[in-house]
Amino acid sequence: MKPLGRQFYCRDTVEVAKDLLGKLLVREVNGRMLVGRIVETEAYGAHNDPASHAYRKKTDRNAVMFGEQGRAYIYFTYGNHFCLNATARDNLPAGAVLIRAMQPIEGIGSMMQNRKTSVLTNIGSGPGKLTQALKITREQNSADLCTKGELYIARSNDKMNSKIGKSSRIGIVRAVDKKWRFFIEENLHVSRKLKTNDRNQQVRV
Repeated sequence: MKPLGRQFYCRDTVEVAKDLLGKLLVREVNGRMLVGRIVETEAYGAHNDPASHAYRKKTDRNAVMFGEQGRAYIYFTYGNHFCLNATARDNLPAGAVLIRAMQPIEGIGSMMQNRKTSVLTNIGSGPGKLTQALKITREQNSADLCTKGELYIARSNDKMNSKIGKSSRIGIVRAVDKKWRFFIEENLHVSRKLKTNDRNQQVRV
């Protein structure tokens, strides 16, 4: 599996968020490959996005968002889990895409052990779940996703024919009007299923 090149991430953050769907999230742990297909993402900008960590200024916590595109930005949240992002932007000073959910592909037994679950759809159906399944912590913060190392994102050989939906981002109170959450419709590993009202307002891309 060949990592996506740097140029893939040197584009509009929202476009990268859409295009990451169907790509493979690859993690090597003690010589074992753990692979999941990305099925849900959220885009976060800079001064144009009040919901973003980079909205106000650069800090020690969000510094990776302002750095090179194609890096892993990992933070600890809610006091109990890590979130994985891929830095991506064109002309903004910062930007990143949150990887919200994945469909397990390879190393499923190890992922189940890491998650302490025997339910396939409970392995990566949320940002905290997938980092636990892949043993991703702050140690991988700033990892280069464009090189074949312990953590990277690769293109899949399988053609994705599924429809892509979008909605407001989850768990935010600012910039709720931005439809910057993207997901593969009807995929059982997406973190949150659409309610009837949401489905009526859904816009396909």
